[in-house]
Amino acid sequence: MAKKKNLFEQFANWATIATGSSSAFITAIAVIIIWGITGPVFKYSDTWQLIINTGTTIITFLMVFLIQKSQNKDSKAIHLKLNEIIASHQGTSNRMVNVEDLTELELDQLRKFYVQLSKLAAKEDDLTSTHSIDAAEENNQSKIISFRQRNSYKNARNNTSKQNH
Repeated sequence: MAKKKNLFEQFANWATIATGSSSAFITAIAVIIIWGITGPVFKYSDTWQLIINTGTTIITFLMVFLIQKSQNKDSKAIHLKLNEIIASHQGTSNRMVNVEDLTELELDQLRKFYVQLSKLAAKEDDLTSTHSIDAAEENNQSKIISFRQRNSYKNARNNTSKQNH
């Protein structure tokens, strides 16, 4: 997949990495210390105070947008990865894909369902009964057998073997 980023995305990625670094934090502390030391020189004037207030306000204002952009991108990537896991796992419900689009009330109802499942699992008194290695291996074998029976799998295998000859 070719990565083509627009100028803002490139800048946002760079700025997010740069401002999240230790050197950026140390630089910010140094600026505050220098500003504090210069207080007596400028007799703690209104202008002296205005400089730090204006500077931090502008930086904070701009950082809000950079942080939100970064969080939106990370959130999309996480959702896509989770959707891939849900879609590829034979035992999961595909109805959970894009669950983030549900209303708050629908999410609360869904959460109650999973809380109830958790309570039922806790009553089992045996951690291995539903989460054992044997059950995971059995589930994996079942998925492999199911996969190999699909026409798409058979066609892909046939096409691959034809290309290799």
